Amino acid sequence: MKVPFNHYEHVFSPIKVGHTTLKNRIEFSPLVSDLTNCNGEATQAYIDFVEAQARTGVALITLGATPVDTATAPDYPSELDVTSDLKINHLFLLAEAAHRGGAKLSVELVHAGRGANPQVITSPYVLAPSNIPVPGQSQYIKEMDQHDIEYVVHCFADCALRLKKVGFDGVMIHGAHGKLLAQFMSPLSNRRSDIYGGSFENRIRFPLMVLKAVREAVGKDFLIEYRISGDEIVPGGVRVEEVIEFLKVAQEYIDLVNVSAGLNIDKRAQFYSMPPYYRSKGVNVPYARAIKQCPEIRIPVSVVGGIISADMAEKIIAEGSADMCAMARSLLADPEMLHKSWRGHPEETRPCLRCYSCAGGFGSHISCAVNPSLGRSFPYAKVSKAEEKKKVVVIGGGVAGCQAAQTLIKRGHEVILFEKNKKLGGLLHDINKLSFKDDLFRYTEWLCRTTLQCGADIRLGCEATPAKVRAEHPDVIIIASGSVPLKPPVPGLNLKNVYNVLDVDSGRAKLSGRIVVCGGGLSGCESALQLAMDGCEVTIVDQIEEQDFASGLHPITRQMLLYLLEEYKITKLGRHIVRSITKEGVAVEDKDWNQKTLPADYVVEAFGMKSNTAAIEPFRYLIPEVYVIGDAYEVKNIKNANLKAYDLCCNI
Repeated sequence: MKVPFNHYEHVFSPIKVGHTTLKNRIEFSPLVSDLTNCNGEATQAYIDFVEAQARTGVALITLGATPVDTATAPDYPSELDVTSDLKINHLFLLAEAAHRGGAKLSVELVHAGRGANPQVITSPYVLAPSNIPVPGQSQYIKEMDQHDIEYVVHCFADCALRLKKVGFDGVMIHGAHGKLLAQFMSPLSNRRSDIYGGSFENRIRFPLMVLKAVREAVGKDFLIEYRISGDEIVPGGVRVEEVIEFLKVAQEYIDLVNVSAGLNIDKRAQFYSMPPYYRSKGVNVPYARAIKQCPEIRIPVSVVGGIISADMAEKIIAEGSADMCAMARSLLADPEMLHKSWRGHPEETRPCLRCYSCAGGFGSHISCAVNPSLGRSFPYAKVSKAEEKKKVVVIGGGVAGCQAAQTLIKRGHEVILFEKNKKLGGLLHDINKLSFKDDLFRYTEWLCRTTLQCGADIRLGCEATPAKVRAEHPDVIIIASGSVPLKPPVPGLNLKNVYNVLDVDSGRAKLSGRIVVCGGGLSGCESALQLAMDGCEVTIVDQIEEQDFASGLHPITRQMLLYLLEEYKITKLGRHIVRSITKEGVAVEDKDWNQKTLPADYVVEAFGMKSNTAAIEPFRYLIPEVYVIGDAYEVKNIKNANLKAYDLCCNI
């Protein structure tokens, strides 16, 4: 069917999946929100979040990581509990919320097997096909006997039926990423010699038992989706050819296959299942294409993994690589993404940074670095009009200043923004040039453009002074003067072979040969990675422990960064203080006062940043109502700058 008014012929066309008709080809892929209470029940914030997901315009929402057994199955804290009829009321409310927004609702049913979180499960052991522990997880494994196998099969079917009774439209059975069903299927984790191990036919027996039982429990009119790793990536794992053979049999019981890749429990492969910005976009599309183009696969194919826009989804579907696309992070960054694309203005979409700061399950509820309203309740769920219009002067046009200006304008205030440089964006222009920072580059362009268009009086190339600010007679002053490089008293820091990390990352300084990066924070580590990718021999040195390098980054993203530092053979030297810099290199000293020189052609100073306090003091007491935000208040990250600016301005 030709869709009018736009060029998305495929994305916005309906599709029949089993006995269910979906209104378009986009599904909200499963994610952990941490919006449940301690009993695993959905809070009002979770219900509101599900309705907000539906309002994005997606056809199908799948709630993430929901264990089928509370004793042995969980892999994250704060997961939904769908295992008991005593807790069905909150499930009814979730289904109602999705349907009010016009979406179908599913849930990702999972048993983590040997990857179960020992701090969350109530059992003293975890279940697995074979006794092969996961490093860092429970070392107490029970190899599943026939009773265990039949019990877990029952759990999947029981939970699926319960969800059907409360109004859900389907379930996703999680058979990917090294979860229990995938553990049985993979020779990496299945070393059994009975009917559940050995041959391919035996290794797929248990997953097929689960699917058959679920289908028999829920009937034909309930959507069953199966998530699978199109390739486990690591040597000895399941390849796409075996996946296709499995699906030829499994399609008797399922309506849709969701193609991911990799293993969450292996650092070599987890970045396919959860790809951060270091990984290329659409990384799993080749596996989906191989499955989709197999003539014996009759069910629709959906693909997930770094799909960032309706345009990208349209291309994937149009070229025959998949029938549907699953995405989450781009829809969190801008819930209007699909609507803006439909209306012919995809360029207005707020870009996702793919930083994974949105991910729940790690001690904080779902949130977003660029969308500070995500996961929030009143008065922060959306910007409301202020009761009294005020005149506000914003000093600084970096991330915090731009967020403040846009939020204040939406509140109905009069805003004047002073920026001493000739363009907005602050230090973003220095850090968005790295080869793996194209998402940040797009965000910088969006932030500057939308701020210039928001309706504020933007004065570029105009440095704020007390006289200029006082002349505007503001009711409120917001100082967002940002941060400046930290300059410790290290001899040789001003030598010609020493460059600040901002000069290196921006491309103003071109380095080659042997490089020593002084500083193991995020900026130092990422700069080192880019230099190594460009062919340099790189060493990172810092007085902190090596295990603390790049701390502050979200665990998913940080794990891949540390992996890449190893991949590119970057030397990490922790617990060493930089004593001096010479033309020959960097003199360092360890905890036992032993000294040595690290040879270097060039040195990169990445000692960190500090608040630009010099720009704050002239305005701090100029009028009664003065606020400091962003890096000017506390040097952290983009998420913190956006969140603090937004929260403040929602109360002015």
